[in-house]
Amino acid sequence: MVSLQQSVLILAALAALASSAYAINCYQCESATDDKCGEQFNPEGVRKVDCSKSPMPRFLQNLLSITNATGCMKTINEAAGNKRIIRSCYFGDVKSTSSGCQSDPSLPFVKQISCDVCTDNLCNGSSVTGPIALTIAVFALVARVLY
Repeated sequence: MVSLQQSVLILAALAALASSAYAINCYQCESATDDKCGEQFNPEGVRKVDCSKSPMPRFLQNLLSITNATGCMKTINEAAGNKRIIRSCYFGDVKSTSSGCQSDPSLPFVKQISCDVCTDNLCNGSSVTGPIALTIAVFALVARVLY
């Protein structure tokens, strides 16, 4: 039989796990001000943020009912012929990124080229499709060897 003390410890552990499940950490940087943030991403010294403590961008507050970050994002924007990569927390539905990936309407001269969203800690440090493609290739190779 489980004692009261053990029950309290189990509930405390479950509460801690549940609260940490909603927190996600992401890289936050801009290639315009940090060379490490570009296409050849170098995570050494790049700012990591706890997205549960990051505020939602003001222009999204009226569009989304979600108030907490749901993932990480990497956007590529272009303005005046210059490409800029931004890595940050993502707010919005990760299955339908049309609203959460919107550009700030107060910057009409900025054109968004791409927006990649992911849900693992620090996942916005690389291309989202690269690790997935590699995993699929490894599984295909293993399946071929085994059969």
